[in-house]
Amino acid sequence: MKNDTGRHARDYAADLAASGRYSFSSQEARRALGVSADAAKLALNRLIKQGVLASPARGFYVIVPPEYRALGCLPADQFLPALMKRQKRPYYAGLLSAAQYHGAAHHRPQTFQVMTVGPRRAIVCGRVRVSFFVRKNIAKVPAQSFNTPRGTILVSTPEVTAIDLVGYHDRIGGLDQAATVLGDLAEALDPDKLVAAVRSVPVSWVQRLGYLLERVDARDKAAALKPYVRAQARNAVALLPSAPRTGAMRNDDWKLDINAELEPDL
Repeated sequence: MKNDTGRHARDYAADLAASGRYSFSSQEARRALGVSADAAKLALNRLIKQGVLASPARGFYVIVPPEYRALGCLPADQFLPALMKRQKRPYYAGLLSAAQYHGAAHHRPQTFQVMTVGPRRAIVCGRVRVSFFVRKNIAKVPAQSFNTPRGTILVSTPEVTAIDLVGYHDRIGGLDQAATVLGDLAEALDPDKLVAAVRSVPVSWVQRLGYLLERVDARDKAAALKPYVRAQARNAVALLPSAPRTGAMRNDDWKLDINAELEPDL
């Protein structure tokens, strides 16, 4: 019986893959195999040990094609859309991961970075790592679809990516890293879309973004933000929030106290 269940589980996974589907839930597997929850879990765990399956989240399984066996999982962008849909969580690939989709390919992060609602634990699946970041008003944040070998994934637009890189600079390696990636993203930024996108974030993010864009020679994109900052920024803020402002130079255009030296890798 155990062998039959194991064989049926392998056939079930093979049939799903043949139909172009590479993920399923434990409940779906149990129904398809016609066995108890414990028996289904045992059969699926055997396939995990054999490298045929992986489980990025409890009760959620992915089929691992031969070309990804060394990775021990599907790449994150190939299973995350299905997982987030199953969990009914809005999301988008963001920060350095989003920057890759928009041409900043040499800033490959060690973990796949995802914005969502509410905190959740990171995913470790084989050699695949996924980090999650909380983004307020995520339902209103512009995102676009990119094709993957297993479907599509939502990714922040270039404008939102630029904003998030500055707002979450402490999570991506600092302002130098943010400025470096902005240098690669600048050409893809639409000034009108940039102005529209900044309305959903703290104005301090916009002040820092404008300054960084100027520093990476994207003055035309930065110029679009100046009227917004003049109208909305009531107080000067520190360029680097975690550093003291002692001896800082004031930048009146962006109402910033420049309390850190930027060294972007351009």
